[in-house]
Amino acid sequence: MIFPKKGEPVIVQGITGKYGRLHTRFMLDYGTNVAAGTTPGKGGQSVEEVPVYNTVREAVDKTGSRSSVLFVPAEFTRVAGEEALEAGIKLLVLITEHVPIRDTLRLIQLGQSKGVTIIGPNCPGLIVPSERVKMGIMPAPSFSPGGVAVFSRSGTLMYEIAGQLTNAGFGQSVALGVGGDPVVGTLATECLDFAESHEQTKAVVVVGEIGGDAEERLAKHISRSAYKKPIVAYIAGRHAPKEKKLGHAGAIIYGDYGTAESKINALKGAGVSVAMTPMEVPDLVKAALAASA
Repeated sequence: MIFPKKGEPVIVQGITGKYGRLHTRFMLDYGTNVAAGTTPGKGGQSVEEVPVYNTVREAVDKTGSRSSVLFVPAEFTRVAGEEALEAGIKLLVLITEHVPIRDTLRLIQLGQSKGVTIIGPNCPGLIVPSERVKMGIMPAPSFSPGGVAVFSRSGTLMYEIAGQLTNAGFGQSVALGVGGDPVVGTLATECLDFAESHEQTKAVVVVGEIGGDAEERLAKHISRSAYKKPIVAYIAGRHAPKEKKLGHAGAIIYGDYGTAESKINALKGAGVSVAMTPMEVPDLVKAALAASA
């Protein structure tokens, strides 16, 4: 996994759209170097004084950027993503939701062949507070520099728990929304492996939710790898009714598959401290750090 450093150029695909414009301004305000944007047919324009190009190739050639955040309608996401990967982008953040699964799979396959980190789709993006880099839609005031990595399937819960941590004096080394779809470009296991080798990260918070088996697989990964850094988890949806979709495409329980109880038990079995409410997370982080000292 790669993340841009402070001042490194970032491209916004779909910059002239409503959400592209809005979040470009917020990313610039945070300190992100949004060096260029792209929208086919809108080359020569500017958004928030950021030059707009017709193609990602032009933007890459002009700025040297290797990172792109994509605000493109779902039906055009695959084509836009492929364009970015073919132009040499090495970090692609897909904010868009409702992307067809087959399109996501094709992008992941192409990304893997090119050694690209793909975040999302259907995610809030990523933020590295110490580098003043934000590629996504998260509210910056919730986050502060520190040593806790936050990886979440839910965007709003990522903001909430980061805010709880910040208020308790635990800043974040990185916060990343893996995405709420059944298929995503970067798995929670990969995020954990990154955090294990990331010097600035002292503890990890994982925010999961009902549906799928990502958290169960994560628990097995933790057990097999003898993970050394303290991990705290929170699982959303403990009281959700079965077989009812709640927000994310991946957050649905079929029978006894993907229940909160299954995920909580698996994580506890792997030695992970599991919070019952978001407010409990900072106390568990504090206790976990003290125990590992």
